[in-house]
Amino acid sequence: MSHKGIHGTNVSGSGDSEDQRYAAGENEQTLTTRQGHPIRDNQNSRTVGNRGPATLENYQLIEKLSHFDRERIPERVVHARGTGAHGYFETYGKLGDEPVEKYTRAKVFSGAGKQTPVFVRFSTVTHGKDSPETMRDPRGFAVKFYTEDGNWDLVGNNLKIFFIRDAIKFPDLIHAFKPDPVTNRQDTERIFDFISHTPEAMHMITFLFSPWGIPANYRQMQGSGVNTYKWVNKDGDAFLVKYHWEPKQGIKNLTQKQAEEIQAKNISHATQDLYEAIESGNYPEWELCIQIMEDGEHPELDFDPLDDTKIWPEDQFPFLPVGKMVLDKNPSNVFAETEQVAFGTGVLVDGLDFSDDKMLQGRTFSYSDTQRHRVGTNYLQLPINAPKKHVATNQRDGQMAYHVDAAPGQNPHVNYEPSSLGGLQEAHDHPKPHQPYVEGNVKKEKIDRTNDFKQAGERYRLLEDWERDELIQNLVDGLKCCHHTVQTKMIELLTQCDFDYGNRVANGIGLLMHDDGSLEIEMGAEMTPTYGKLPKEGGSPLGSNKAADAVEEANEKGHDAHPY
Repeated sequence: MSHKGIHGTNVSGSGDSEDQRYAAGENEQTLTTRQGHPIRDNQNSRTVGNRGPATLENYQLIEKLSHFDRERIPERVVHARGTGAHGYFETYGKLGDEPVEKYTRAKVFSGAGKQTPVFVRFSTVTHGKDSPETMRDPRGFAVKFYTEDGNWDLVGNNLKIFFIRDAIKFPDLIHAFKPDPVTNRQDTERIFDFISHTPEAMHMITFLFSPWGIPANYRQMQGSGVNTYKWVNKDGDAFLVKYHWEPKQGIKNLTQKQAEEIQAKNISHATQDLYEAIESGNYPEWELCIQIMEDGEHPELDFDPLDDTKIWPEDQFPFLPVGKMVLDKNPSNVFAETEQVAFGTGVLVDGLDFSDDKMLQGRTFSYSDTQRHRVGTNYLQLPINAPKKHVATNQRDGQMAYHVDAAPGQNPHVNYEPSSLGGLQEAHDHPKPHQPYVEGNVKKEKIDRTNDFKQAGERYRLLEDWERDELIQNLVDGLKCCHHTVQTKMIELLTQCDFDYGNRVANGIGLLMHDDGSLEIEMGAEMTPTYGKLPKEGGSPLGSNKAADAVEEANEKGHDAHPY
């Protein structure tokens, strides 16, 4: 059996057989699991109520994520291209003007002036480990805190939001942004084909295609935890929080043209910039700021505070400083430290907790799962990942085990608990737990307050004129290479964000938009030869429509040579 691919390519499955039985309502185009189960809802994971939390027996979600985690060997599936540095976090002991203990009992934040060692890894998301650092792409911003209570990983990006709000869509998102499995080129048509069916992505697209999509370097970019977490105080009371890293070096972004000029000279400019700054004693610093609100659904807001496609308005939830981070030491070996460092959103310490954010819950499974696949079962025994404190477990063996996490005097025959024969024992202190109340039908539904377009429109209007011009040009360049159906769907979504937004993109690709939002080809418009058919320059990376020109230019300008 074969079918037409996105550009009309014939694609055949190697596992085809003569037995083509279908379930009720199923045909040859029906999406299924590897077990042959028809997938009736590929948009929402299974949760308690439509806000979560997610349920562990969600077989489709777990199978999808666990397979996705193993798609690349050995580099990271995402965030493969990265660099890192050591440093420390110094707490202010306060949240704004209040004692931080009012909101969290996490020791990393208590005691003004206390310093905690950290390792930070910056990265790009989509491309391979040797890709240029000038690509239009979100940047990873992951921090490992070696606290007195064990490790805490704050895993985030440079932008404060994300494309999707449910982890079940993450493999689809990354597949759309990764190179075409047939041509092995990133293709904006595939990207916009997915995005045009994903309205909640409009906010992120507005950032990504503006200059904010290409930070000038790692030192001068913001960081964010993206997801909503919880802080828990000594009484077990919880608060919803967002984390934000603000660079003291200022913020700088690049236009597409500037990025291409830099890329022609140096594909590792950001890695070089960070290394040389630290080597020269020009240590980069960030201030950690917190947004906080009472735990709960907050029906007074027009968005769900657990929705990671939304920004919490700063006028309602101000940025409150809680500490600063300084990076002052380069790795002594890039592979041993930067490449083998392993982060996970589930790596929390007492006083920090999960919210029911659907992306956070899916990431919490996926991150640690992929580390065991990529680095190995005992990745936490590596020095860069090991806590800088007492470790004693009953976990044994597995790939590359090179020591036993045993306590001094522990009976080596006892690797279980409880025991009366000299085994490990539970900790004796019992801090008051946070016990959220959960009730609802287990279902697969999107959240109630999606409000996909409001903040995207607000962001469009908040951009400076030159940023807005750059955003429009980058979208136009990308959409020119797309099928007419994808173009019109994207314009419809952008218009719902802001009429001027959609109208300018439409005009840029040769379409006339009427007041009612309908579209037609402008009289006399010089349409691209790709309009509604196979793109001539399909496979262009984000922000560029000159990929085919570069191929032809290399052929024309190449100098002949004699064989030797």
